This record gives sequence, C-alpha cells and structure tokens, in this order.
Amino acid sequence: MSTPEPGAAGETAGYRAADHAGAILTIDLDAIRANYRLLRKKARGAECAAVVKADAYGLGAERVAPALAGAGCRRFMVAQLEEGLSLRRWLGAEAAVYVLNGPMPGSEPVFAENDLVPVLNDPGQLAAWRALAARRGRALSAVLHIDTGMSRLGLAPAELAGLAAEPERLEGISLDYVMTHLVSAEVRDDPINARQLADFREALAGLPPAGASLANSSGIFLGPDYHFDLVRPGAALYGVNPDPGAPNPMRQAVLLEGRVIQLRDVDSPQTVGYGATHRVGGAAKIATIALGYADGYLRHLSNRGRCHVDDVAAPVVGRVSMDLITLDVSNVPPGRLEPGSLVEVLGPHYTVDDAGADAGTIGYEILTALGGRYHRRYLGGAPG
Repeated sequence: MSTPEPGAAGETAGYRAADHAGAILTIDLDAIRANYRLLRKKARGAECAAVVKADAYGLGAERVAPALAGAGCRRFMVAQLEEGLSLRRWLGAEAAVYVLNGPMPGSEPVFAENDLVPVLNDPGQLAAWRALAARRGRALSAVLHIDTGMSRLGLAPAELAGLAAEPERLEGISLDYVMTHLVSAEVRDDPINARQLADFREALAGLPPAGASLANSSGIFLGPDYHFDLVRPGAALYGVNPDPGAPNPMRQAVLLEGRVIQLRDVDSPQTVGYGATHRVGGAAKIATIALGYADGYLRHLSNRGRCHVDDVAAPVVGRVSMDLITLDVSNVPPGRLEPGSLVEVLGPHYTVDDAGADAGTIGYEILTALGGRYHRRYLGGAPG
C-alpha cells in the first residue's frame, strides 16, 4: 500500500500544522518594532542599532531583522560571521552589519567581500584587519572594542595604552565607533556603572575621533550620559524588562502555547513524573502538555513553573521531561480543557522574565532556548 503524499487525497488531505502541532510559538513583529521605536526615543538622539544575534534571541532573524529595517533601523549587530552573512542576504546592501566577536584568523577577506564590519577585540584582530586594508589599498571600516571592566573581550588597559602611544597601528582602519560593554547596567545604583563611564570617556580622549557606543538595553535606561552616539539594545527588543525592579516598559513579543495530550484524575498516594518529585496530596486533575526540555522548556522549571488557562494558573508539577510537562489543572473550570486544547506557557500571564526568575536564570536564556519543534507563526511586521 502506498503512503498518501501530504496535501494529496487520503489521510493527509487538508492537514494544517497549526491545528495539530504540540506547541505553537507566536512572534509579534509589531511588538518588536514598537519596542525598537520606544528604545530609539529613549536614546534621545543617539542612533539605535538592533542586536539580532542568536537568531534574534531565538525568534527568527530572517523575519525579525527585515521587520526592524522597516521600522527604520539601519545598523544591526550579530555575534558570529555566519550570522552576519545570513543577515547580509536578508537585508541587502543598505544595512550596516557589525560582527561583535570580530574575525577569526584568516576570515578577514570574507568580512571585506561581504561588507561586514568587524568589532576588533584584541591586538591580533587589529593587526590582521590593518594588514588586509594595506593589501587592498583602501581603508576598511571597523569598530574598536575596549575593555572597561568585563575582562572578556576588548583591548585590556595595557593594550589600549600601547595603541594610544602608537596611533599608526590604526592606519588603514576607518573607525565607525569605539565601544565598550557595561558590566552591571541592569542595577542602576551599582557604582561600577559610573566607573566604567569615566574610564570610557578617558579612553576616548586618547584615541582618534570616532563615534562612541556604550549602552546596551539596560544601559539606555541609565540616562543620557550613557547614550553617546550609538545604543545597542538586544533583549529589550524582544520584551525582556531592561529595568528590573520597575514595571516593564516593553511590549511582550512572544506567546507560547502548549497542547493538552491527556487529562487524568489522580489521588493520593499517587506521584507525578520522573523521580516521584511531586506527590499528590488529595484529589487532583493532571494535564499532560506536549512540550519539554527538548523544546527549550528548561528542566529547572520542574515543580516551579506555571502555565495559564485563561486567567487560571496551572502549576507545573513533577519533573520537566524531554517531550512533556504535567500541570495541576484542578482549579480550571470543568469542561474548559480537553485533549487538543491549548494552554498559555509563556505570554501575558507568565512572561519570559517570570520564567527566568523561576528557573534561576534570566529571560535572555528563556528566549534563546526556544526550540525548533514549535510551529511558529508571525504577526505583523509590515513596513511603516
């Protein structure tokens, strides 16, 4: 017997993935664009780039970056060369694309040939980029990264002092910006913020004139002293709160819904899930939902996370497994759920920041962990 082809007459005729997917991830491009406009306004005259690394924080750079370009963004930042090459295809020649990790040894010609601007993080990258400019007989654009406290990427203080003493090492390099990265921008009163600001200003005074960039998402909310010429929001674009402790000014950009596979009534002394980590204390109704840690729903949310059915919270009970989570839906009105019903996993009732807090991490990780098995749908994003 032959197997019917999808869409042909037979069992799969009329099949719609969204109707049968175990979970649906909805990405609101209009919310992302609104967040960009809010951040641009907050930056008070500084240009506003968009950080779209890690596949736009898990939400799909192929769709997100063009939507942001339609909202007026002209400068985009990614972490790796391959991300930059993909972005160049999706955005065309007009957008400026910056690669934060800079060029790996030998990759410099690929940057130049695809009009990707490297962020130069150490003397080796600086020398290799200058050498390529000399071979090509023209100045090449770059961003110079200096370290003011992160001890991660960027020229260390001694390396910066050496560069300031030998400015000829920048010959052939056209600096778009000098940048550094804030260590603790999300904590407004952390004294390291003011210290980094002072160190950055001192560093700029010893370098050739160029644009300056300091503020990430949270840095924008530290005030205009931190804005300089270019701000670089990332997570805030996608709904993560850039100002913890205050109401989130950003619109939520994701809605994750999981589908009920099974409902069952249980009673003590029964347990739920691997390791019997949840023991039923009385009569309860348990719903099994079709997503798990293989989909990026973190195992740390075992017995901690919660989903929602309308306005009713349904706590995660038992361990998160690879493909499934189990919810206590005892408080959900009778008849509201049945196999095939959708529950809100992430959304207005339980944000990525909420999930991050319950998992002992941050909303960034919740977003970037979102898996590839979800049926994805996009809302909005039209130019204007």
